[in-house]
Amino acid sequence: MHVIGRDGDGPDTPEGCGQAYRAPLGRFRAGDGSAGARVAVDLDRPHAALIVGKRGSGKTHTLAVVAEGVAATPGVAPVVIDPMGVLGGLAECGGSVHRRPRVRPDAVAAAAWPALLDLDPAGPVGSLVWRAVAERDGATLAAARDAVADADAERATRRAADAHLALAQRWDVFDPAGLTPADLTGGDVTVLDCSGLSPTALDAVSAAVARSLYEARVAEDVSRLPWLFVDEAHAVFDGVAGGALETLLTRGRAPGVSLVCATQRPAALPAVAVSQADLLLAHRLRGRADVEALRDARPKPLADDLRSRLPTGVGEALVVDDATETATTVAVRERWTTDGGASARASRVDATADGDGRETSEGVNPAGTQSRPWT
Repeated sequence: MHVIGRDGDGPDTPEGCGQAYRAPLGRFRAGDGSAGARVAVDLDRPHAALIVGKRGSGKTHTLAVVAEGVAATPGVAPVVIDPMGVLGGLAECGGSVHRRPRVRPDAVAAAAWPALLDLDPAGPVGSLVWRAVAERDGATLAAARDAVADADAERATRRAADAHLALAQRWDVFDPAGLTPADLTGGDVTVLDCSGLSPTALDAVSAAVARSLYEARVAEDVSRLPWLFVDEAHAVFDGVAGGALETLLTRGRAPGVSLVCATQRPAALPAVAVSQADLLLAHRLRGRADVEALRDARPKPLADDLRSRLPTGVGEALVVDDATETATTVAVRERWTTDGGASARASRVDATADGDGRETSEGVNPAGTQSRPWT
């Protein structure tokens, strides 16, 4: 089995543990379309991975395949930010799905609160919010509002600051007993279903999770190495969470925090999200700007023919490995868990069964996952 992402730096994986520290990905696809050797992703060391592809190309499926491998591996802990609510099937690995994830208010940096609330941090209202959160250590939003009420500021400023903090309370994602790094790194997969959250609430949860995982590893408060998976990453980078995610990209390797992002719009990501990815898994892409964003961040020998090498088949990915500076086509394997992101198909509905119609069992394997034409 070929393991992508292993560059030979540092000590080798302990003898006899090689199989335990890799995530099965699929098989190489030969030029004639035949299946080649098995391929896996290295899990022994931290990585920054980027999965791209147009809608329906299989990028979320691929993200879930890697997450399944992480969930089955000792010493690591997968955490999945699921903006669309389609990755709950991963909990079949033995983990949990948080349908309404809540985080501690102090997991969002005090300096980030003005931007989170769309306030100017240098303005009177934004600076008051910043001071209030910092003064009460972000323990609760109620405490921050009390600090605003007691502040030496004009009444209009205090009222505006309080109104913004009250709005944040109504998002219903902040709780002093919210998820902690210890909760997220127990070893089993943790899926944060954010499909019911507003974009700003999603931003808050993502920022809190990314920052808390990084700081917990820096302080050595948790032993397992976190792997943070972010689907629809272009939506998450566009806010205060972007700064926390960029920290993982640029500084996460040393403390051992991995980041895997999936997006259909790589051109909408900050340049660092593409350039810092040591693993690129590219499905079908059509947009010129998206292809150019990938080319600009790759070494010249790989960038020159990137467009011509992008796969056309659903579920096939061009895997670019910075460790070996190679690019190969891989047919991604089937999911081990239920695929909640598979497109609905009329052929799976038995309209004669009853008035509502039922999905037939055809096309579903015994484990409950949708059959895939690329495996």
